[in-house]
Amino acid sequence: MTKVVIINGSNTRDSRVTGVQEKVELFFKAQRVAVHTNYVHELPTADLIKANFASEAIIAENKLVEEADIVVIITPIYKASYTGILKTYLDLLPQKALEGKMILPIAVGGSIGHLLALEYALKPVLAVLGATDIAHSVYIIDKQIIRLEDGGFAVEEEAIKRLDVELNKLQHIATVN
Repeated sequence: MTKVVIINGSNTRDSRVTGVQEKVELFFKAQRVAVHTNYVHELPTADLIKANFASEAIIAENKLVEEADIVVIITPIYKASYTGILKTYLDLLPQKALEGKMILPIAVGGSIGHLLALEYALKPVLAVLGATDIAHSVYIIDKQIIRLEDGGFAVEEEAIKRLDVELNKLQHIATVN
């Protein structure tokens, strides 16, 4: 069975990033794929900041990444880059943790001007972690994610279509292998 890990690099569950992450989860669950979401901001802060490789929480999350076939990394873009909290977690992954996995980078940013942050900031780090099968990045402008009165999120159809294209490619490759 295909296993997916979503690494949510936001600093809160109340973020538009979570709205996109929920769409990704629903996609894979509809395919009957095992999905786990790592909310990086919920990992022990001291372990992240002090790079505690012996942390039980970090070891457990890294084990799930090791067992995954697909890793989706989703982050807001702040100051033309992915979040620092995401970087602290990526630094705790073993050197070749992403080797042999299909990777989908997704970002949510304030303007199209930060589109290349995934290509020039995040993808090189993923490559250092062994990623060679990196899907086309999906960049969503935060205005395309509407916060609903019930606390949920609605993502505009155009963004969903772009996201679905990449998710379908990943799912197809995973089922063929």
